[in-house]
Amino acid sequence: MQSDEQLRAIASHMRHRILRVLRDGPATITQVAERLGIAKGSSNHHIKVLAKAGLVHVVETRKVGGVTEQYYAMTGKTIELPETGTGQHEVLMRHALMDIEAAPPSNQKTVFLKHARLTPEAWDQFNEQLAALLTELNDLSDPSQPAADLFVAFYRPKDV
Repeated sequence: MQSDEQLRAIASHMRHRILRVLRDGPATITQVAERLGIAKGSSNHHIKVLAKAGLVHVVETRKVGGVTEQYYAMTGKTIELPETGTGQHEVLMRHALMDIEAAPPSNQKTVFLKHARLTPEAWDQFNEQLAALLTELNDLSDPSQPAADLFVAFYRPKDV
């Protein structure tokens, strides 16, 4: 994530959902609209905002019966926010919460909050283990399988 324009583009939960569709592969405006159950005009608007922000781009154009179809794909595999910036973490947390709340009832959902007191060395060690787990999750990912999302926030809170 390089700009305020990109942050504003992903601030919309609908655009977050569109990026989720495009993560599975290129799709047309119509295909995105059908998959999300939204109007084609709404899909078009949101995809244009994402394209203007440089988050998606046209990867293929096809002529189908006199109509030109454009296939859009994500510009990168993932979207990472820079360390600093007002509202950036809120955007990720809000999208994660909305996705969790919208997820169907299932035994394949784990949500927890854990408090700990760590030395700087223990902090570094745990952070390295988290990074290794994220790499492992990425390595295990199989596009033919159901989606699985992970949201992690490891931080030192303000002591009360």
